[in-house]
Amino acid sequence: MMIEKINKSFVPSWVIFNIDLFLGFLSISLAYLLRFNFRIPTSYSDILSLVILYVIITRALSFWISGTSKVFIRHASSKDFIRLIIVLLSGSVFFTLINLSYYFLVRRIYLIPTSVILIDFFIASYLMTSLRIFSKYFFTTMGATSSKNINVLIYGGRNLAISVKRALDLDNEMNYKVVGFISHNTKTFNKSIEGLTIYGPSEIEIAINKYDVKKLIFAETKIPADIKSSIVEKCLANNVKVFNVSNITHWIKEGPGVPVIKEIKIEDVLERDPIHLDITKISSDLKGKCILVTGAAGSIGSELVRQIHGFSPKKILLLDRAETPLYNLEQELLGENIKCDWEILIADINDEVRINKIFQDHQVQIIYHAAAYKHVPLMESHPDEAIKNNVFGSKILADVAVKNDVEKFVLISTDKAVNPTNIMGASKRIAELYTQSLNHLGKTCFITTRFGNVLGSNGSVIPLFKRQIEHGGPITVTHPDVTRYFMTITEACQLVLEAGVMGKGGEIFLFDMGNSIKIADLAKNMIKLAGYEVEKDIKIKFIGLRPGEKLYEELLNNKENTLSTYHPKIMIAKAQNYEHIKISQYISKLSELLNSDDSNNLVKLMKKIVPEFISQNSTFEKLDTNTDHSQKIESYISIR
Repeated sequence: MMIEKINKSFVPSWVIFNIDLFLGFLSISLAYLLRFNFRIPTSYSDILSLVILYVIITRALSFWISGTSKVFIRHASSKDFIRLIIVLLSGSVFFTLINLSYYFLVRRIYLIPTSVILIDFFIASYLMTSLRIFSKYFFTTMGATSSKNINVLIYGGRNLAISVKRALDLDNEMNYKVVGFISHNTKTFNKSIEGLTIYGPSEIEIAINKYDVKKLIFAETKIPADIKSSIVEKCLANNVKVFNVSNITHWIKEGPGVPVIKEIKIEDVLERDPIHLDITKISSDLKGKCILVTGAAGSIGSELVRQIHGFSPKKILLLDRAETPLYNLEQELLGENIKCDWEILIADINDEVRINKIFQDHQVQIIYHAAAYKHVPLMESHPDEAIKNNVFGSKILADVAVKNDVEKFVLISTDKAVNPTNIMGASKRIAELYTQSLNHLGKTCFITTRFGNVLGSNGSVIPLFKRQIEHGGPITVTHPDVTRYFMTITEACQLVLEAGVMGKGGEIFLFDMGNSIKIADLAKNMIKLAGYEVEKDIKIKFIGLRPGEKLYEELLNNKENTLSTYHPKIMIAKAQNYEHIKISQYISKLSELLNSDDSNNLVKLMKKIVPEFISQNSTFEKLDTNTDHSQKIESYISIR
């Protein structure tokens, strides 16, 4: 209790001032005794009291002018110690000058022996710095023995980590006691910082068990993604909460202050190593161009807009039919210093008249087509709407692009277009086939980009799981073994821009999605990161695969192979394509079936166009067992 009271108060400056004066008196007295072997000659002892008074007054004036006693001892830094030494040295130099003046001007003896001045300086320096070091140790270390303190590991072995450690030591409100460091820098293994051991990532569990660690704080900006993920998993397995220093950028720019410690998010764990883009090529491709982004209010579309405006295009057209999200994006952009021109366009890509009018009003040069229906279960119940938006909307946009000599058309597709098991994936595959068939029919280069789930997008499981955790559970997972690929929205859009630059027309670019993630494990980690115990506090409920879903997403068609590109995270798929005439015939028949309001025949034709489309967990599975449906569709096409 006494330690806590001391820790929450500060020693008044007048107390430190008087202690320093006492130490000054003690040092000059000891200097005389040591110099003369405890037998001070009469010539010096007669004036000793006057000399001591003179030294104390001089020290008092120097302490008062320099303000050495006004420093909070618990916050004393190396600069404060250096200033104290300089003040003491200045006083000793002053004594020497007075000594010389007394010798030459008054009497031919020294007022204070030079050796005494030297001994006094070292004794005073030792006593006063020792006082501060001991007091600082008492406040920071002895005060940290409180049973309320939480043992903490800091990830990092650089200046930032040291600054965080010192700030935590001095902030008694947080009750954190730093017991060690973790670093992936092999040069620091088994070394120490301020008496604390630096452990390697593989030794983290040893440190956790040795010190009964309750929290780990990431205090480093550049940590390899796989190491960070592994560290978090080990911490969660040992019931150690994980935090980030959220104001690291401020620390770099402004210098250490009070660290803002925030709980780590699942997005931080799933992030991957930064992507290195060819900025020069992207800039030369986009600079001064009029660029249309469809689905601009969505997760991918809005991020594309944010990234594109940094490459100085002439104008960005933000097209979407979702009024409120588009308005929100507009307000966001109005608050930023965007140097290029931009315009909001509320429109439906299925409205051919409106799309033509937009192209007449604006000389569009590049299109990023992100507008699409994406929710698998919803599209399984509404195949006609999936076809209207994903196929015919893309067709209208692509045809108008060819007619207006657009330079590039980049289609944002999905990994669900590979061996599709649902309406949504099949509709996106048909859109791929149609846009690719338009290459060489005009000046427009059609490029397709495929990737999996993006973190934080509107349809991602992560926002859903967060809401379920906030409501106390349960978290609903479709199947214990279901896996998905994930990448961040920023990463996906960066790769889209890079692929758009390298594409010459007709390519399907695949992105390196890393390793697939088990959704059940994702749910468990999110529960633990939120500070709860799995099944005890929040349960996981398996509800079965939804219509059209499959256990494992794929990135390549069975009949496809890949070619590498100059970018390690981008590959080219060698896909099966259709001639424009043939795919146009198929799409004409799709249009007729849309008007007939016959979902079964519509889906049968989709399966004809995309032979690898095999429905799963869907009412349309029965169509895959009907052996003659292909012949019926072929007959239907030939007759018509």
